[in-house]
Amino acid sequence: NEQLAEAIRRYPTRFAGLAAVAPHDPRGATKEMDRAVRRLGLKGVIVNSHTRGEMLDDPKFWEIFEAAEALNVPIYIHPNTPPREMIAPFLPRGLDGAIYGFAVETGLHLLRIIVAGVFDRFPKLRVVVGHLGEGLPFAMHRLNDHTYRAAARRGLKRTPLEYLKENLLVTTSGNWYEPALLCTILALGADNILFAVDWPYEPNTAGMAFLKKISISDADREKIAHGNAERILRM
Repeated sequence: NEQLAEAIRRYPTRFAGLAAVAPHDPRGATKEMDRAVRRLGLKGVIVNSHTRGEMLDDPKFWEIFEAAEALNVPIYIHPNTPPREMIAPFLPRGLDGAIYGFAVETGLHLLRIIVAGVFDRFPKLRVVVGHLGEGLPFAMHRLNDHTYRAAARRGLKRTPLEYLKENLLVTTSGNWYEPALLCTILALGADNILFAVDWPYEPNTAGMAFLKKISISDADREKIAHGNAERILRM
């Protein structure tokens, strides 16, 4: 975080950054979040999804959510390789990494956070996930119809769709398929989508070419390209 903050100080009109924290020490993570945002000027927090198989829906991690909401910064849940208990079926066909395993692992992580009631406890919290929502915008009907019935029995106050639309932000990050982007805009709204490239898996040139050619309004293109980031990250 110090190195990142120094790079930003040297090139303040070019860079901004998210703080890295260690979730396995929640108290230490919240202290570092406070320092990174208030003293170093970082714009949010990034967590590489599960920590040794443990996901953030466990209440012992919830002070991290509390700190993010208090600081008014988002938490970016970056994909991780599926944990040991989950990875076995992916390995024989090489599906464990960016090709599919990342999306399944991170989408599951976000659903666990929703169903655990994190957004009821912290209603102003914003969580960011990549790759146009790790497949969740395409499953909204079934999530609302089936997941909600099960979750409501545990006291969930709203439907999964409502949490996704109000508490979730997604990045494009390497998903250069126009029908998928249009679905995500219709499902979540253009105000909740941030442009990202996903280097080194995708080249920057491919991302820029996609952004320029997609069949959306210029106003939505500006929001996705930079306007939403400027608003949400207070840049």
